[in-house]
Amino acid sequence: MHPGRQLGVLGLVFVVLYLLVFFAGGAKGSFTDRLEPKLGLDLVGGTQATYIASQQGAPPTQEAMETARQIIESRVNALGVSEAEVVIQGNNTIVVSLAGEAEDQLKDLSQAANMRFRLLTGTTLDVSAAALNPAPEPSASGSAAPSAAPSTGASEAPAITGSPAPSTGGQGGGQAAPAPSASAAPSAPAPAASASAAAPAGVPAPQTADQKELLAAAEKKVGPQAWAAAEKLNAPVDLSTDPEAGLPFKNFAQLTGPEVGVLSPAMQFNVPTIGCEQLNARPNGSIDDIGSEVVACYQGAKVKLDKAEVVGDDIKEASPQLDQTQNQWVVSLDFTGAGQTKWTELTRKAFNATSSEPCFVAVQSLYGTADHCAVAVVLDKTILSAPQIQGVLTGQSQITGDFTAVTAKELADQLNFGAIPVTFESGPAQTVSATLGLQQLEAGLLAAAIGMGLVAIYAFFYYRLLGTVIFLSLGLSALLTFGALVFLGRTLGYTLTLAGIAGFIVSLGVAADSFVIYFERLKDEIHDGRSPRSAVPRAWHRARRTIISANMITILCAVVLYVVSIGAVQGFAFALGLSTVLDLLVVFLFRHPIMTLLASTKAFLSPRVSGLGRVLRNRTDVKEA
Repeated sequence: MHPGRQLGVLGLVFVVLYLLVFFAGGAKGSFTDRLEPKLGLDLVGGTQATYIASQQGAPPTQEAMETARQIIESRVNALGVSEAEVVIQGNNTIVVSLAGEAEDQLKDLSQAANMRFRLLTGTTLDVSAAALNPAPEPSASGSAAPSAAPSTGASEAPAITGSPAPSTGGQGGGQAAPAPSASAAPSAPAPAASASAAAPAGVPAPQTADQKELLAAAEKKVGPQAWAAAEKLNAPVDLSTDPEAGLPFKNFAQLTGPEVGVLSPAMQFNVPTIGCEQLNARPNGSIDDIGSEVVACYQGAKVKLDKAEVVGDDIKEASPQLDQTQNQWVVSLDFTGAGQTKWTELTRKAFNATSSEPCFVAVQSLYGTADHCAVAVVLDKTILSAPQIQGVLTGQSQITGDFTAVTAKELADQLNFGAIPVTFESGPAQTVSATLGLQQLEAGLLAAAIGMGLVAIYAFFYYRLLGTVIFLSLGLSALLTFGALVFLGRTLGYTLTLAGIAGFIVSLGVAADSFVIYFERLKDEIHDGRSPRSAVPRAWHRARRTIISANMITILCAVVLYVVSIGAVQGFAFALGLSTVLDLLVVFLFRHPIMTLLASTKAFLSPRVSGLGRVLRNRTDVKEA
């Protein structure tokens, strides 16, 4: 036995842990600030976000709302062990509460995450401003002003110019063509830019009462003459030959996003005064129909997309990865067996298309040059990327863009946890106060301190010198636990709540019980005739199995409880398991070696000091007899 080595290892553990606490994981501020754990909603309050299901006729079913709640909760938990509260209020509202200032983390939780892969079949520049003001400006001879695309969680422009397209790591890949420039982009959408023989612009019959109401409001706002003219359009209006051709459709610029969303795809695409700003303002779910063509915006142009031949359900797993060759974050996609077959066929269709096909003409119009057709990667109503397909993709693919490590993980989590079956609109986010308050927290901690103080007093009274070992061991366990929860809170998002504090206190009680096992076994060894010094290793050998078994049972219970529970109960289980593991570390690296050192002291042989009192006196009486 070399107790000095074990104590040295424990000291090294402390040094490493607190170096991590003070200098790793994004530590900042003063040393006092770096020692602050991340506290939960019930202790310090936090942020509350409301998501309201979009009403389209009948309200969502209870089953759909519960599925949406579970998906949102999974996305919240993917942010870390945060013990967020995700509850359903009424029949159409989900409220998410998260500790601290978490508005940025909550803003994208309700996104539907409907992934669609669609062939790009038509494009026309967003010329809504020119249609309302046909007089050209001297400096605007080459291109129309692009419309800003909405944020998708990756950055302001997730499909960046020149970023690589889905690739298969050696099996061929896509490549994004150059972005349109003033010299390459046409001055106005030529007839060929529409790329496909558009279907008649009639409006399909709305499915719900709300959609019928929106459609009637849109038709009234536009006027019967403009509406009839729009229904007759079979291709985008060509303003290059007649700048005033857009004037009859100027009232379409007054339509709101929801009103534009109920128009047919052909009308959205062909009417020049329907711009990207309106298309981007359509409600979530507006272009989710996988069996029809849809219209979206990409790089300042309106684009028409074919029906979705590959969808999010075809994705087996999405994961964020750092592309070493490009030094950028990507989202890697593994498809299911059937999904991979669909994806391969879609890329083959894009790769083998001839120059006369609509998809080829569309790419040439959008980028100024074309090698092959393009496949758009569409998340909800936003095009993440629309690369030309440079080969038939038969393996793992990637979504590329201006991702960071955080945003790539967010997108991968959304795809992995599934698409929310209900369309939500984000309500206001607000700050909420602590549910218990500082006074209740202080009262609880005071009660815990009094209880632990009574345990310490009893240990000193009953075990005396051995009680010092109990006190020091519990103190070391507390320091290790505190350092661990500070570091985990900073790196993994672990949030300390009252339930977690309860878990730590219960674990300290379990740790105190292990002392009783050891010390009572020590007394038994001395009672059987062994000397105190020889009884220490013998008692340790016999008590060790019991201590390990008891702690392992506690750890297994904590693991099971963590897996099957949620919220505060999960936080309690995590705290109990973590502190029990750290207590085992203290048992092996401090308790046993310190007892070995104490066994060599005179105080340990004193019945009054050691706490072995009656056992040592009985042994002395037996010797004298």
